[in-house]
Amino acid sequence: MGDRHDDAQVAPLMLLEDVCFAWSEGPPLLDIRRFDIGAGESVFLAGPSGAGKSSLLSLIGGVVLPSTGRILLRGHDLTRLSGVARDRLRADELGIVFQQFNLVPYLSIEDNVLLPCRFSPARRARIAASGSTPVAEARRLLDALGLGARGLQGRAVSGLSIGQQQRVAVARALIGSPSLIIADEPTSALDEDMRERFMRLLFDQCRASAAALLFVSHDVRLAARFDRRLNLAGINRAADAALQDAS
Repeated sequence: MGDRHDDAQVAPLMLLEDVCFAWSEGPPLLDIRRFDIGAGESVFLAGPSGAGKSSLLSLIGGVVLPSTGRILLRGHDLTRLSGVARDRLRADELGIVFQQFNLVPYLSIEDNVLLPCRFSPARRARIAASGSTPVAEARRLLDALGLGARGLQGRAVSGLSIGQQQRVAVARALIGSPSLIIADEPTSALDEDMRERFMRLLFDQCRASAAALLFVSHDVRLAARFDRRLNLAGINRAADAALQDAS
């Protein structure tokens, strides 16, 4: 799986540089010299369970901080922001499709999709600038994802199929045009037909909103669809050190 070198004059949307991270007093889990994503780019990141993929996503989202290095998102250095400022930047600029979806079971489909707009004035402002409203945009996304049937949006998500819940999670991630969509093992529970439909929907909606996409998965069969394909072990010097220690 390859890497790329950006034109130095083009600032990446997201950049990790000389980042080291370890949990508590454990050995380094991640040691990344450079990892970046360009605006509108789609990146497939592979790696086995336990390789540090979830920790990497937590770093990108500002949920945890590295021991060294810097993490830039739209030019903002997460390591220099307060916790409140990191939370706000994450709410404004990241849309996350979790492996287990993390929908609120007692809320309706529409209310689940609207949740990011409640926490992000920037998302509401971008929707307003497009001449729409959060409710109208939620309904547009749900309709584009095949969930626009009359009366369906008011149903609680607990009554939906797995495939329908997944599409609600995608609509929630995309509403308000965040800069970067992160999909964390989103196809692990899907059969082949549903996986294919989901991938088409995800790419179509990311293109429509000009969002970059970081897709994290161990299923390398999906990798060919992406602009760039990486293996976490290939950018993580801590993995090389662990292999040398074991040999």
